[in-house]
Amino acid sequence: MRLTFRLLALGQMALLWWLSAQPATGMGLPHPWDKGAHFLAYALLGLLWRLGLGGFWPAFLLTALYGVVDEAHQSLVPGREAFGWDLVADALGAYLGARWGGRWGAPKTALP
Repeated sequence: MRLTFRLLALGQMALLWWLSAQPATGMGLPHPWDKGAHFLAYALLGLLWRLGLGGFWPAFLLTALYGVVDEAHQSLVPGREAFGWDLVADALGAYLGARWGGRWGAPKTALP
């Protein structure tokens, strides 16, 4: 089952990368709604990595670091910019998603 969540997380990362690679057309979400989109996207990614990896810290760090890499990538796309507040929204979403992912994992005291 963990493999499924890992594959879903990789798919989510690919989707985020593709979206970040699109040149700006002026048809994006207005501020502050764009921060909510960042938060939700990275909360989902953090959740998927938590369910795929099993631990909070690996899931949170992987997701938050991917947010940094993706913002850097986005800054190289014509008409796009990287914003510090986007990174904050990414990290908060990663944190919450990775925390929530622990709610659906098997308890450590569960019998096999």
